[in-house]
Amino acid sequence: MTIDIFIPCFIDQFYPETGFNMIRIFEKLGHKVNYNPKQTCCGQIAFNSGFWEEAKVIGEKFIKDFPDNRPVVGPTASCTGYVKSYFNELFHNTSLHNEYKQLQKNIYEFTDFMVNVLKVTDVGATFDHKVTYHDSCAALREYGLGDEPRKLLAQVKGLELIEMADRDVCCGFGGTFAVKNEPISTAMAQQKVDNALNTGAEYIVSTDSSCLMHLQGYISKHNIPLKTIHIVDVLASGW
Repeated sequence: MTIDIFIPCFIDQFYPETGFNMIRIFEKLGHKVNYNPKQTCCGQIAFNSGFWEEAKVIGEKFIKDFPDNRPVVGPTASCTGYVKSYFNELFHNTSLHNEYKQLQKNIYEFTDFMVNVLKVTDVGATFDHKVTYHDSCAALREYGLGDEPRKLLAQVKGLELIEMADRDVCCGFGGTFAVKNEPISTAMAQQKVDNALNTGAEYIVSTDSSCLMHLQGYISKHNIPLKTIHIVDVLASGW
């Protein structure tokens, strides 16, 4: 199978190794990976901030960056969820109607694609640590992700998953929410980190690097003995 790789802004700018690890996983499973180096932002930030015309311009480019009728997979529930849920608002009954519908059908968050399309839960990873899992708002409420991440983590050798309290509560990032409502955002991060600490876990794992970056910022500032890691990086460990 040929898989088109979508690398979201946070991965491209801050966590490029996660993108490379996703490619390593697909290639290990015997799939061909195609990366369009001209791809850019999906436009979610502009859309969520109310700049719909600007989001439409960016979205048009995004649609044209993935013209082939094959899977488009990204290590993010946030961006893929945005394309699936909100491109209707921008492109319904436009000249790109058929193209955006095709992209919505083809675009996947990584763990959903692994479990439900490739039917793979064990990639031979080893991660000798206790972890707790954070369900991002985008994964649960926009993309509609279920237990796919946990099914993958369950097959990682040496990994112990300990669920935290309020695992489905927002971490406080929320894109520009963290900037516009800093005190509330910080308090929500503190609550999430405290819940993770109470499990005795060494790592917080999630599908979304934006949440992890937000939590890691709070952790680092307060010198808390906890780390964050993307699920892709867990699955690429120990080969």
